[in-house]
Amino acid sequence: MTVSANDPAPARDERDRVIIFDTTMRDGEQSPGASMSLEEKLELAKILEEMRVDVIEAGFPIASNGDFEAVRAVAEIVSESTVCGLARAGAADIERCAEAIRPAKRGRIHTFISTSPVHMKWKLQMEPETVLEMITKSVSLARNLCGDVEWSAEDATRTERDFLLRSVEAAIKAGATTINLPDTVGYTYPSEYADLFRDVIENVPGADKVIFSTHCHNDLGLAVANSIAGVQGGARQIECAINGIGERAGNAALEEIVMALKVRGDRLPFHTAVEPLHITRASRYVSAITGFPVQFNKAIVGKNAFAHESGIHQDGMLKNAETYEIMKPEDVGQGATNLVMGKHSGRHAFREKLKALGYELGQNALNEAFQRFKDLADKKKHVFDDDIVALVDDALASGADRIQVKHLRVIAGTEGPQEAHLTVTVDGVERSATATGDGPVDAVFNAIHEVVPHTAILRLFQVHAVTEGTDAQAQVSVRLEEDGRIATGQAADTDTLTASAKAYVNALNNLFARKEKSAPDAIASGF
Repeated sequence: MTVSANDPAPARDERDRVIIFDTTMRDGEQSPGASMSLEEKLELAKILEEMRVDVIEAGFPIASNGDFEAVRAVAEIVSESTVCGLARAGAADIERCAEAIRPAKRGRIHTFISTSPVHMKWKLQMEPETVLEMITKSVSLARNLCGDVEWSAEDATRTERDFLLRSVEAAIKAGATTINLPDTVGYTYPSEYADLFRDVIENVPGADKVIFSTHCHNDLGLAVANSIAGVQGGARQIECAINGIGERAGNAALEEIVMALKVRGDRLPFHTAVEPLHITRASRYVSAITGFPVQFNKAIVGKNAFAHESGIHQDGMLKNAETYEIMKPEDVGQGATNLVMGKHSGRHAFREKLKALGYELGQNALNEAFQRFKDLADKKKHVFDDDIVALVDDALASGADRIQVKHLRVIAGTEGPQEAHLTVTVDGVERSATATGDGPVDAVFNAIHEVVPHTAILRLFQVHAVTEGTDAQAQVSVRLEEDGRIATGQAADTDTLTASAKAYVNALNNLFARKEKSAPDAIASGF
């Protein structure tokens, strides 16, 4: 049976509503290389609020001034979702967090401390009784500063059960309104995790007065399964992230949680407030700003999640989509797959295809994207949905850039050194250079360095084909680091070297945009 977002909703018991707590901006950003700028966090916050995510964990305010400003800025623009900041058990952390979320219409302080023997001995170097005292002091302080306080027992699934019960009881008595029992290292398995919640809820005084939460890491590939099992055990909040990004192997994926509860409502009588239509848009945005590509076979949002190549599958789909699809792609913003785009397609068909893919462009942006589409269609026999997504994302990313690639010619082959002739515009002024390198990409990047001098270090260069075939667009991701700042750039083109140049320049633009806040004349002065 295929479930549609338009199907009549059955009567719902509010006791079975699951709060969706998104930690993409906090735990997700802790993925190595996934740093997000303030502007990117603000845009993501808008998308999450449109999705009707209940709680947005916007950062770790004491970690840096940038994190503090990001949490504060998100708190200022979000009006419906709760804005949350993370804090360790110390007073300085909690007070800094309270200051950051102060502008929020709905704010939350999320404080935590480790409770497992290994964490207490080696990380905290504290005795259990001292940890209990810290729980009471930290939660009490947080509650005095904010009416909504979440407390987490870090490494709960490896904590001795009696001590976990005492810790949860202390947090509830001190005023915590949400209790999180995280599987911090992805160690537990579903039935064990469900039993953990049942045990705590049944045996801790006051447990019926608070919300219990899951937070599962994916080290064993069980994060989503464990999160759902936690709900079956009594939890009513799930902490998760777009595309499942996060520390190490990542977190439970928000899109998988939401759709599992929606599609399998027959066995999982729980519901969320999340609007699934925005899921793919959110996934693509997070992938773009982090430079982390979504694997093709990723559930719900992967390129192949609703693709059918087998003749048997295609025959079944043509007769009835329910033969091989348990949900509708359009319900999660994936768009229909039966609209074939090519060089004879008109502007109206292109606009409708963009809408199906989750894009609403202004007239000028539409005209530019349409022209890029026409140019691409002249080069390729088949233009796929992913081609259109790539070229629109590329246009949106580069449209306002101060540095833009105007002309590139590369001489490559078996006889080196390879040579690149490059012309860019900086604030409308042309700069040209010729450079050699150990391979054509190296030559291109050396030429960029000639026309735009900088000290940034290349940390990531990644290429993948957007679609199949020798005429496929190449999508290139570049990550640069300079003075502790990290910026990612992306671009797509049927010419891999052109895409490489544009991605590198896009990363430079993002890097310099952050520097300009403290040195606005950086580009004009030669960086």
